[in-house]
Amino acid sequence: MNLPESLLPQTEPALQHQTDRLLEQVVEAWTLLQARQPLVQCITNHVAANYSANILLAAGASPAMIDNPFEAESFTSISAALSINVGTPTTEQMQAMQISAQTAATKQLPWVLDPVGYGAALKWRSDMVDQLLLLNPTIIRGNASEISRLAGHQAQSRGVDSTLNSNDVHRQAGSLLQHCECVAISGEADFILSRQLNNVIQINGGSCLQPKVTASGCALGALIAAYAAVSTATVAAVAAHVHFAIAGKLAFQQSQQVGSFNVAFMDHIHQLNADQIVQYADFQILK
Repeated sequence: MNLPESLLPQTEPALQHQTDRLLEQVVEAWTLLQARQPLVQCITNHVAANYSANILLAAGASPAMIDNPFEAESFTSISAALSINVGTPTTEQMQAMQISAQTAATKQLPWVLDPVGYGAALKWRSDMVDQLLLLNPTIIRGNASEISRLAGHQAQSRGVDSTLNSNDVHRQAGSLLQHCECVAISGEADFILSRQLNNVIQINGGSCLQPKVTASGCALGALIAAYAAVSTATVAAVAAHVHFAIAGKLAFQQSQQVGSFNVAFMDHIHQLNADQIVQYADFQILK
């Protein structure tokens, strides 16, 4: 029987070849990020704005936190990518999100949707997320509980914190690929669902202290958008998670205290280089 290549069972050598090629693409994406310093518009929550901007600057991108409806269309038009985070929405932010997402869709700019707090308890923002999904974000990023609920499953949460394991949720999230190119689920291990590869990538590393740093997940969404400005959706999602995982791992080796860890983490976001990516990147394409 002649099956399409995508339906043929993948052997270990084939998966290893894909993994090796993906690592090369991650290094290429990091190199392009440094060279191009893409302008990334971030419509994010007030808790995360400063930290996200600093992460983008440290990583090599150029952040702009333009989040009002009067400037949204014109600024999105000149941006290289867009990051939308619904963490602490205001009425004007909600309007700006719709305008910027529509502009990005029209101009075929990559954009990331972070559905912070999605669920019945926060209906106003969740209704907005449902509307934004219709504009087909390039990448959806969230914690396990948010992604589970967004995919139509009942999941408990504590506010915006996840109570689920990302290892369980990645099996539930495939339906979201009808709206986007990639779904990124952060947790103890991170999982990237890729429509392009028709596969799941597991990314290991990081530190148990990263969830103790306010807005680290939100900043990750912004960094994904920065990488999406210089690479494909799949490579962008993997590259941003690898960038965070390596920085978290190396920072934890320096300090196990939250405050000094956070300083070291920001330093390693900035100091990352191609050799470190090759040395420390820990991901695999799952069968």
